[in-house]
Formats: sequence, structure tokens, C-alpha cells
Amino acid sequence: MDTIELEPKHIPVAGSADVVVAGGGPAGVCAAIAAAEAGADTLLIEEAGCLGGVWTSGALAWILDAEDKPSGTLLARIVRTLRRRGELEFAGDGTPAFNIEAMKALLDEFCMEAGVKIRCYTRVTSARRSADGAIACLVTESKSGCEAWRGRVFIDCTGDGDLGAAAGNPFELGDPREHRTQPMSLLALLTGLDAAQMRPYLIRRGNWDEAADRFAALLCEGDYRPSYRGVALFHLGNGLFMLMANHQYGYSGISAADLTAASIAARREIGRQVRILKTRGPAWENVRLVATGARIGVREGRRLAGRYCVTLDDVMNGRRHPDGICRVRFAIDVHALYPDGGCKLEDAPPKAEFYEIPLRALIAGEVPNLLMAGRCISGDFFAHASYRVTGNAAVTGEAAGVLAALAARNRVFPGNVDYKEVIQEMKK
Repeated sequence: MDTIELEPKHIPVAGSADVVVAGGGPAGVCAAIAAAEAGADTLLIEEAGCLGGVWTSGALAWILDAEDKPSGTLLARIVRTLRRRGELEFAGDGTPAFNIEAMKALLDEFCMEAGVKIRCYTRVTSARRSADGAIACLVTESKSGCEAWRGRVFIDCTGDGDLGAAAGNPFELGDPREHRTQPMSLLALLTGLDAAQMRPYLIRRGNWDEAADRFAALLCEGDYRPSYRGVALFHLGNGLFMLMANHQYGYSGISAADLTAASIAARREIGRQVRILKTRGPAWENVRLVATGARIGVREGRRLAGRYCVTLDDVMNGRRHPDGICRVRFAIDVHALYPDGGCKLEDAPPKAEFYEIPLRALIAGEVPNLLMAGRCISGDFFAHASYRVTGNAAVTGEAAGVLAALAARNRVFPGNVDYKEVIQEMKK
């Protein structure tokens, strides 16, 4: 590879905080709000122009695995507030479906009310560690240039473990055999459809395969077949539908070139699918594509090594922990790694009704003041395919935020905080 030499430069320190959160998706916003409400001076850094991550920029207007989360969680508060404002309904299977613009505004509101300092349009690029191995500051790039941010405790909520990797914490990526990651999908929002007429094609609890097969038959034309076999149409309410009907195979979520290529291919395929639907009779002739996600949905990035690794065995056996902070019910949702299938979890024993994520899985293994929440917590390939969804990301984010605030308050590393204090604080 051709290289250039970049001259050493003095980077301005743009700010500091007790707790610095990298990534403003479901995990990051809940981490930041929880830390601030627990009394910590908190900074939230997000690369997009809005908070919410896949909920907003990614157009995933469903909160998956929101069940069985305590009523006092930030996630429950978000759901209650949106519902009270008429911006959320429960879909046919009980999943919360929300207005994306209302979610953006609400997350801004909650963060500002808690006193979180927000910096959008800013991406974490590197980290500097002190002699004891702790992160002294992280470095960002933005329209403001290259800047540094100091903190006592840092939380990686980037989804792909960007901060943890930059700080040198070990990680795993992909399946255990080939290190290949699950395919990406770009979500789309559709209007011009009647919910009653769409009922045979809509995804509801217990009917995914049947509805997907029926919908996929509509999308086939000539030699074209959807890249995703489990094509799905979801009703979000108020005449709005969410379409998930593409798989982009073989791309890496930690490669900008791959993300670009996958996004272009996905937009092309979605456009073709909508054009096909318009030819499928009166029920479909007015269908209109109103938006695709500003970012493609990445199912899998780095899994940062922590003090505990959530495993397939934990998932199958419903393992609980004294420091359990999040109960997970979601299925082991491994999307085939190749267009012809492969690396699905086949012939496995039934998953337990639920299992718990311990606080230890949120504490980095080799960087003492680093926590992680959301997709990049410590777990294996198959467990990750279950806990990765947004309801669990939000709750792990809240736990990480509380732990970070307690560590900063007591001037200790997070691993030295009694987990009972975290659980007690989360119950307030």
C-alpha cells in the first residue's frame, strides 16, 4: 500500500467530561442520559446529524426485544412518552412501532433535559492511553478539524467497536470459521398501500415464513429474485410501511469502501422492487418509496473482549447472573452468510425462554476505563445474533452509563464498582 508521512501536530483539546460516550444510537443515548441523570458530566459524540442511530438514520422504526424490560428503564420511558404523544403504536405482534421524526426530537429532548453535552457530525478516529493503560482522551474528526476530548470513563456505543479497537482492546469479528459477517440490509419506507389489503403480506408474530414467501412471490420477475429470502413488509401505522427486502453479502461493516458499495447496490435493488410492486395489481399501483435509511443496517461489527463473554451455551441454557442487567428473549437470528445459505444455526436445541447479559460483558478486558454497550459488547458469534437488537442495546447502554457515572464519582475504574450499586441505581 502506498503511504504518506503525516507530520506530528498539536491537537486542540475541545472539551472534557466525567463520562464520554462514543456513538449516539439506542445504546449511546441511553448510556449518556443514564450517566447524566446519575450526576456525571457527560459528553455524547455522534457521527450523524441526529441521535438514534439505526432507529432514525437507519429507518428501523421498530424497537425489537422491548419485552420483559423493567418499567423503570429508559427504554420504557421512551416508549411511554412516544405513545402518550401519539407517535408510537404496537404492531400486530406487540412490537413498538414509532414515528422516526418524533424519535429524533424525543432523544434530543431527553438528552438536553438530562444535561448531556451533544456533539453531532463528529467521528471518533483514535484514542490515547496513559501509563496505566487507561484512555486519557479520544480524538475526533469533523468540520471543526481534528480535536481531542478528555474523560474519566469512556463508553463505546459505536456498534462496531470503533473506540475499543482504536484503544487497543482485543476483539473478534465474524463467524468462528471464516470470520465472515452477516449480510447488511438497507431499510425503506413505503406509502400508498392499504393496511387491510396488505394483511396477507405483513409480518406478524408466528407468520414470518408464510408472509415472507407470499411477498417474495410478488417480487420475482423474470430471472430476478430478491437477495433476501425472508423479505418482509411491516406496518408502522398511519399509512406507513417498512420494507426489508435486501441482503448485501460479503461486505464488512468496518470498511468504508464496502459500506459504500453495499449501500449503492441496496438502493438499486429497492428501486427495482418498488417498480415491480407497482405492476402487481390495484392494491399495489400507488405504492411509493418515500425514504431509504441514511445508513445501511449493519448487523455485525467488532465484538470487544470483556470480562465475561456471552456465549451460545448461555443463550441455550438461559443463564442468569448475579450481575445480570438485561434480560434477552430475542431469537438467535443468524442471517445466512452466503446467498445460497450457510452458517445458519441448524439442528440446535431450542433456545431458552430468556437469558441475562451480565454487567461484566460491558467492561473491557484490557482497557481499564472503557465500557461498551449495544452490538459491540463481549459475546460470541451466535449469542451476538440474539442480543444485538435495539431493545437490548438500549438497556445495556443504560447500565453502562450508570456504571460509568459511579466509577467517575468514586474515582475508580468501572471494574472496581460493586455491581449491586449499579443494579440499585437502575431501579430508582
